[in-house]
Amino acid sequence: MTGKSIVVMGVCACGKSTVGQQLASAIGAKFIDGDDLHPKANILKMSRGEPLNDKDREPWLERIRDAAFSLESKNETGVLVCSALKKSYRDQIRDGNSNVTFLFLDGSFELILKRMRSRTGHFMKENMVKSQFDTLERPTDESQVVTVDIDAPMDEVLVRSIEGLEFLAQQQASPVNNTQEV
Repeated sequence: MTGKSIVVMGVCACGKSTVGQQLASAIGAKFIDGDDLHPKANILKMSRGEPLNDKDREPWLERIRDAAFSLESKNETGVLVCSALKKSYRDQIRDGNSNVTFLFLDGSFELILKRMRSRTGHFMKENMVKSQFDTLERPTDESQVVTVDIDAPMDEVLVRSIEGLEFLAQQQASPVNNTQEV
């Protein structure tokens, strides 16, 4: 048996860190916040309110991929937080890893903007919400993805996440459709 990684993904302010921490605790997994893996240049750029481009994200995604590889090679389970907005980003994380599942926290632009306005002490700025949605490629046709509607209290989002992941795990024996929406 190999380890596995659950990558909690979505745009800024969708609840990735909150759900990721709670999910890791609930399933007894390691928690790794992808924000902690950003290179210094990325953090400084985002602090100035400048969105990252693909070149900026490349070393960050390598760090996420390597963290997933480390978990897998040590037969550990981990929950990683990473926006993973484009399919190519998710594919980069999957590269060389055989047991990565994405948990997509999906919400409307209006809901995300409302949440962003209520946040304090985070390097992402409100004006970057549009950039995040412009970049987002929803993982609708990818395997090993659970999509969770976040228009609910966080406790309910966590329950939906766990249920979706459990459903996906049950489908492993019959991988006809490994995309789940809850």
